[in-house]
Order: sequence, then structure tokens, then C-alpha cells
Amino acid sequence: MPDNGLLVQMILGALLGLSVYLPMAAGQLSLATPAFYAVGGTLAALMATHADHQGTISLGAVLWEMVVAGALTAALAALVGLPVLRLRGIYLAIATIALVEIVRVAILNLPFTGGATGIFGIPQPFGQPLGYIGLSGGLLALAGWGCQRLEGSRLGRAMAAIRDDELATRCMGINTTRVKLTAFVASAALAGVTGVIAAHYLNTWNARQGSFDVAITTLAFVILGGSRSWLGPVIGGLLLTALPELLRPVGDLRLVLFGLVILLGPVFFPQGLITPELLERLGRWDLRRLKP
Repeated sequence: MPDNGLLVQMILGALLGLSVYLPMAAGQLSLATPAFYAVGGTLAALMATHADHQGTISLGAVLWEMVVAGALTAALAALVGLPVLRLRGIYLAIATIALVEIVRVAILNLPFTGGATGIFGIPQPFGQPLGYIGLSGGLLALAGWGCQRLEGSRLGRAMAAIRDDELATRCMGINTTRVKLTAFVASAALAGVTGVIAAHYLNTWNARQGSFDVAITTLAFVILGGSRSWLGPVIGGLLLTALPELLRPVGDLRLVLFGLVILLGPVFFPQGLITPELLERLGRWDLRRLKP
């Protein structure tokens, strides 16, 4: 059974997985999640350390930081998304990787972000990890509820149509640019507010929190869990965040096993662990159990 600290990291991983999933649900291979995650965390670190909180911070102040971070990252995504989302496939992935590197280098060199050492002593709203489980778990439940409603909505159906055939969707009169931009902005806002929680939980923040490595790891969450349902990236984020810690007793071999999971997962489960067909079978199984 993972401890409370690991549970917080698993939930944060699931939130980042959802952030990668949202543009992918509209057929966009965006790897920009770490950039918005870093912006949210940096903003929270600056706001918390420059205010006179005397080592602690109220939950209300953290929620306000989340609102500001969500608005800032959404605005940044809207600004960047309009030109970037004209690209497709690997070209979009390369452009978003460039965004991740631009944000990382900016945070590294700005005079008020602490440079390579980062910002330390970020005030804590909770004395124990259990508080962070409640806050991040509540955000995950809200994000999951929103994604569930989205999949059955007109916007969600438009995103799925773009994923299957963007040209045909545009011929049907759907504004594909607006739909893709909406998914990209929602993804950025979710990553930004996740960064706020992470900055307070870790108590320190630096440019490495939004590196290219994080982009690859979060993409692996979606590849392993599946991109056809919002539950896929959640399961992938939970599993792949916990796995390195659970394999710690085997020493350096855990890195090999972790790599094998990422390598072999798509081979044996090309659509990920969670697919619509699996959810449909589970739903039928539950209905049979409920029948008298």
C-alpha cells in the first residue's frame, strides 16, 4: 500500500496525464503540458514567498493562486495556440517541445526565479500529505467529472470527429480551429493549477520541473493508459508514477523494468490499458450483476 506522499505524487501524475489527454482527444499531439505546469508552479512559488505568510499559507490563498495560474496559463495557451495549432502530427510535437524549452530557459535565467537553484521555502497550507491528497484528489475528481461530461457533449463529439478525420469535420461546418484551441487552453489551465499544488507540496521549485523529460513521461501516461477515454491517462499516470517507487527495492534494475513497461505496454495494448470496448464490457458485467 503506497504511503500518503506517494499517493499525492500519483494523483499529480494523473492530473498531468489528463492535461496531455485533452489535446490528444482532438487529434493534437501536444507535449506542452510541462511548460504550463512550470508556469503554474513558478507563479505559486513567487506569490507565496513574496507575501508575508510566516512559513504557512491558508488554503484560501492557495485556491486564489490556482485561479490566477489557471487564468494565466489559459491566456498563454490561447496566445501560443493560434499559430502553433496550425501544425499537425510530429511538427506540432516539435513546436510544443520548443515551447517547453523556451519556458524552461526563461525560468532558469529570469532574475526573480532563483536561477538554477530555484525558489525554496514555499509555505505549506497543510502539515501532513493527507491535506494534499484531499486538495489534489478533489481537483482530479472535478477534472474527471468535466472530462466525462465533455465526452458526451457536442464539443466532445466535435473533438472526436477531428481526431478521426479533421478534413471531413471541417466540411461538416465545424470550426475545427476553435475546437482544437479550446482543448489546448483547457489542457494548459489544468497543468497550471496542478503546478500550484505541486509547488506547495514539494516546498521548492526550479526550472527542472518543466523539462523535456517530464514531457516524455507524461506522454507515456497516455500511451500506456490509453487515449480513447479520460480514464486511460488517469490510470496510466497513477501506475507509472507509482511504479518507480514500488520497484525501489530492486535498485537500479527498476529503471530497466520501468523502461520495459513503457516499451512493451503499447506492444501488448496498442490502444492502452483502458479502451471504450473494455469499459463497455465492464458496464455490461455490472448490469448483469444488478439483475435479479
